[in-house]
Amino acid sequence: MSGGLFALLDDIAALARLAAASIDDVGAAAGKASIKAAGVVVDDTAVTPQYVSGVAAERELPIVKKIAIGSLRNKLVFILPAALVLSQFLPWLLTPLLMLGGAYLGYEGAEKVWEKLSGHGAEVEHPDVVTDGRHPDEEQDMVSGAIRTDFILSTEIMVIALNEVADQGLVSRAIILAIVAVGITMLVYGVVAIIVKMDDVGLRLTQRTSALAQRLGQGMVRAMPRVLAVISVVGTAAMLWVGGHILLVGLDELGWHAAYALVHHAEQSVPAWGGVLPWLVNTAASAVAGLAVGAVLVAIMHLIPRRRGAAAH
Repeated sequence: MSGGLFALLDDIAALARLAAASIDDVGAAAGKASIKAAGVVVDDTAVTPQYVSGVAAERELPIVKKIAIGSLRNKLVFILPAALVLSQFLPWLLTPLLMLGGAYLGYEGAEKVWEKLSGHGAEVEHPDVVTDGRHPDEEQDMVSGAIRTDFILSTEIMVIALNEVADQGLVSRAIILAIVAVGITMLVYGVVAIIVKMDDVGLRLTQRTSALAQRLGQGMVRAMPRVLAVISVVGTAAMLWVGGHILLVGLDELGWHAAYALVHHAEQSVPAWGGVLPWLVNTAASAVAGLAVGAVLVAIMHLIPRRRGAAAH
């Protein structure tokens, strides 16, 4: 009897170890998938604060909360089921769709570079009258616009994550993608909430009696434009890098090996230095590829129509 009990306990312990290992595997896969989506995450973090620019301070966090809920709904209700169906029944479409997303990232990144160089930066459109919280319709329009923009970025995040776990079972894929969706949404909008309130915190510190607190507050207020500028630059670079890497790998998987083979050869031609220098070479080459493809798309979408319009007049 006791032998049977000990055997049962051994079986239970073995199952517990297996379950723990499975949880570890899911966590590791979710972490890896999230890292792969880092470029889009940075851009998402850079874009969202613009939607609360000019809004009354007491409405900033409620608006960020609404956008975050909409973002989570995008990922879990719409994108996740579609991604699972795609990976289960049409897995061959994953690479082409991922490449379309990579081309879009390259386009977005190249467009931002073009706007910076030409001095014609695009402004996020939102009603200027939403300054005191008394215009719920206009505020809702702003939130809806932010959620629509988030849908594109969230789709990229989820498809990139799905590509990293395509070899997992259906249930594992669903769990991993759900973890990625919740984790990235919390990360992005947590950071956004901190960013949009940092200047308010700084302003309050300037009103303290302590000279140290006042200096800290003044520094925070002055630093905010620089922080947003750095986030924007990093987001643009990350989009070009991630988009270009997706395109290069996708071409290689579809049988066009020349471009990625060239990058791989460049990686091998530099000193290893713990893998840092080869990674930098790969990243730079991917960014150049993303910028090149994006520049072509920017020309098609913007420059050519303008020239045709000018010729018609």
